[in-house]
Amino acid sequence: MIDVTVAASGAAAPLVVRTVALDDPGPLLDLLPDEPCVSWVRRGEGLVGWGEAARFASRGDDRFEQAQRWWAETVSGAVVRDEVDLPGTGPVAFGSFTFDAGSPGSVLAVPAVVVGHRGGRWWVTTTATQGALPAAASLARHEARAPGAVTYADGTMSGADWEGVVAQAVQRITRGDVDKVVLARDLEARTAHPVDPRWLLRGLAESYPGCWTFAVDGLVGATPELLVRLERGLVHSRVLAGTISRTGDDDHDLALAASLARSSKDLEEHEYAVRSLADALAPHCTSMNVPEAPFVLHLPNVMHLATDVAGVLSDGATSLTLVAALHPTAAVGGTPTAAAVELIRELEGMDRGRYAGPVGWTDGRGDGEWGIALRCAELDGADPHRVRLFAGCGIVAGSDPARELAESDAKLVPMRDALDRA
Repeated sequence: MIDVTVAASGAAAPLVVRTVALDDPGPLLDLLPDEPCVSWVRRGEGLVGWGEAARFASRGDDRFEQAQRWWAETVSGAVVRDEVDLPGTGPVAFGSFTFDAGSPGSVLAVPAVVVGHRGGRWWVTTTATQGALPAAASLARHEARAPGAVTYADGTMSGADWEGVVAQAVQRITRGDVDKVVLARDLEARTAHPVDPRWLLRGLAESYPGCWTFAVDGLVGATPELLVRLERGLVHSRVLAGTISRTGDDDHDLALAASLARSSKDLEEHEYAVRSLADALAPHCTSMNVPEAPFVLHLPNVMHLATDVAGVLSDGATSLTLVAALHPTAAVGGTPTAAAVELIRELEGMDRGRYAGPVGWTDGRGDGEWGIALRCAELDGADPHRVRLFAGCGIVAGSDPARELAESDAKLVPMRDALDRA
């Protein structure tokens, strides 16, 4: 057991931040206590945290810029002692932003305690507001509580109604309003016992180790899509667009993967998304590498067409600056983006909240990792037995509503399995 210090959340006073090395404390997700937590973990590495030393909420078209200004001011006034000096050490803020500029809920939060693991090194960062009275805490393994029996109900609309919305979108695409639009649907789950986010996180990390398992302010999920990583001047992004469900038969799945790689509909959808991302990154990067053809990313429940894009930062942008430039990509909005977002507002019939918005972390250098909040669910702060699940699909001229509904069902599987696991 390792003793650390947890700071009480205080007023807008300078932060005092200290990062020290740790011996291996065990799996990161097992360290989370029974209190609001944050997570960004992939293959056992990443960051987890709890408590809150500072928080900033934003809204509107400039919500990312507002958050970046607040974070820069917060870091510039902080007293920092970083004995590890790795990405994710020193001051760290976790963020989750709404898909739509008009939606409330975007947040950047600084945990009181962050524990990190990278390349065989572990560390703990404690953050307090200057003059705050600290309270003792310990790093130890904590158990997570199962939610018990789970029941499901339609969210904003039934599956049949959502198929009708997809059909409307195809008509609008055929008419020439947009080339592609990404439509989402939600599903409501109710549990016998209050939902413990740690239960969901552990189930997701076990089943989807190659995804980024995240939790920020009640939004929990495991995303396969890296919006952007900025690390010491190097920029990376992973684009996913074009999806097919797996059957569980390896030979059949290989044949399906080959058909996905040849599908004109899916290749067209993927090309839109890659072009959108590369065009947004180009003003900030040199030496960009954009592969000519995608590869097939195999996940336990689905397969995606995927492209990894890389570049060298040229203008001193922070990770949040890049997030602002990239969101929303064609992979989660559509093409042309502005027209597709307007069509989403018209047809979708719900507020996505933070679904399909950026989620991740940034450190005091401006580096960070940000994913797209997919394969996720939002816990209800007012009702601990209620969870709202989300899934979305890219709609193009060749889309079939019934197939899109089936694809959305497949994308709901990770969260349903995380809730239902024994």
